[in-house]
Amino acid sequence: MQNTAQVAPPSNGLSDAELKQLKDLQRANSLIQNHNVLVDHMYTADPSAHVFNGKVYIYPSHDIESKNEINDNGDHFAMRDYHVFSLDESSGKAIDHGVALCVDDVKWASKQMWAPDAAYKLGQYYLYFPARDQQGIFRIGVAKSDSPTGPFKAEDDYIQGTFSIDPAVFEDDDSSHYLYFGGLWGGQLQNWQTNEFNEQSTYPKNGEPAIPARVAKLSEDMISLSEDVKEVVVLDESGSPITVCDNNRRFFEGPWVHKHNGVYYFSYSTGDTHKIVYATGDNPYGPFTYQGVILNPVLGWTTHHSIVKHNDDWFLFYHDSTLSGGQTHLRSMKMAKLEHDSNGKIQTISPYEHA
Repeated sequence: MQNTAQVAPPSNGLSDAELKQLKDLQRANSLIQNHNVLVDHMYTADPSAHVFNGKVYIYPSHDIESKNEINDNGDHFAMRDYHVFSLDESSGKAIDHGVALCVDDVKWASKQMWAPDAAYKLGQYYLYFPARDQQGIFRIGVAKSDSPTGPFKAEDDYIQGTFSIDPAVFEDDDSSHYLYFGGLWGGQLQNWQTNEFNEQSTYPKNGEPAIPARVAKLSEDMISLSEDVKEVVVLDESGSPITVCDNNRRFFEGPWVHKHNGVYYFSYSTGDTHKIVYATGDNPYGPFTYQGVILNPVLGWTTHHSIVKHNDDWFLFYHDSTLSGGQTHLRSMKMAKLEHDSNGKIQTISPYEHA
C-alpha cells in the first residue's frame, strides 16, 4: 500500500532555510567550503574508503553532466564508470588511477553505475557496484582484480539474491564478510517488500516500521551470498523499530558498518532530511539502536559516506556539491577526522564550521 507520508511530496533539494544558510557560507568564504575537496579535475561522489597495504584507497561514483530530467527517480545521476583513487597524505589530495570499470564491460548492466564499495581477500580485490539490468531493475554486481586500483573484470551476472543499490562490505574480526545494501525512491527498495520486484512501490502505513536496509553474509568466493538476505532493523531508545514517518532517523540509503571497541556501528543517510546518522549493536546483523547524527547536511540533496581507520585515527569520507555551485548531481568527495568519545559516542561533524 502506498504511504503518502513517506513519499509526499519529496523535495529535489534542501529546505529553503538550509539552502540559504549553506549558500551564505559559500559566498562568505569559498575557501571554507572547498578546503578539503580531494579531487577537483572531475566530479566524484559516494566515496568508499579502505586501507589496503597501509594506504588509503577510495572507490567513489563518477558524476558526469547529464541532460536527463532531474527527478526523485534519480535519472539525472547517469554515471557510467568508476575511477579508483589513492590518498596522497602529504598533499591531502587523491591520486586518480584511471578507469577501473565501465558499464560497457558489464554484460548484465544497462546504465547508472551508482555508489560502489570494495573488499580484499586472499590476494584478490573485489569491486561491488549497483547498476540497472536490461529490464531497468537495480542489481548488485561484483568485479575482480589483482590490484586495488584495477582494472576490474566483472562477473557475467549480478550477485543472485541482491537488489537495490549502495553495496557496502564489512569484514569482521574473524575474516567473514557481510554485504549491506539498499536505498529508497530511485534505489527501488520499496519495490521489494514481497522479496520479488513489483513495479508498484509499496510503503508501510503511518506508524509502522520503516523499510530497512538489507544484509547477507558473503560466501567464501566473495562473489555470491552464503545465506538468505536479512533485514537490518534500527530501534529507537525504547527498543521499538524506527517508524516510516521518522524521517530524521529512519534508513533511506547508503549503509555502512564499522567496528570500534567491540561495538558494531551501522551508519546511513536519512535521505530527505540530509543527515548521516548511526546506530549501534552487538553483532553485524543487528538490531541496532539509534544513537545520533554523524554529519549535518551538506550542500546538495544527497549525502553518502564511509568510515575508515588509518594510523590509529578514524576518518569520515563524504561528498557535497560546493565545487559545482550546488548542482546536486555533480558532487565532490571530501574527508574529515571522526572522533569517538570515551563512551563510544561519535561527535557530530558540521561540514562548514572549520577550514
